Amino acid sequence: MASDRIFGLIALITAVAYIAAATQIQTNIFSGEYLPKLFPLMVGGVAAICGLFMMFKPDPDPDWPASGTWVSMALAVLTLCIYAVMLTPLGFILPTMFAAGILSYQISPRPVPAIASGIGLSIGLFVLFKYALGLGNIVAYRIPTAEKLWNAITVLIPFVGH
Repeated sequence: MASDRIFGLIALITAVAYIAAATQIQTNIFSGEYLPKLFPLMVGGVAAICGLFMMFKPDPDPDWPASGTWVSMALAVLTLCIYAVMLTPLGFILPTMFAAGILSYQISPRPVPAIASGIGLSIGLFVLFKYALGLGNIVAYRIPTAEKLWNAITVLIPFVGH
């Protein structure tokens, strides 16, 4: 109950800030271009209504997951963060293989199917993106230099800077 009210208050504050930012968008009234300003105002208005609704009509207290579940979620987020920064220096196939394998292992902790799904997903998605959808800017693999790897890793380390 309290967590819903706190989240509703945060959503309301964010919506008001979003609406305030949207009012600063310059539009030309005479050309009929209302959409650049109107759409963000509508999104902010809906978010504000949702925040108010959560504050005044909260759900009963939730059953929070066990600590092991939080560790699994943190591992999944960390895996996806590392995946995102390793795409550029390593290409598509190798980071996708590891990320898909780790996430598959979290869903069903069996090593052989997790490895097979990592390999299958990385190659299958590469073929789909590169050849079926025609996304020509996807690189299959790269041989990284130490400098490129360090630059990618420093994105994940706060206060190291770029």
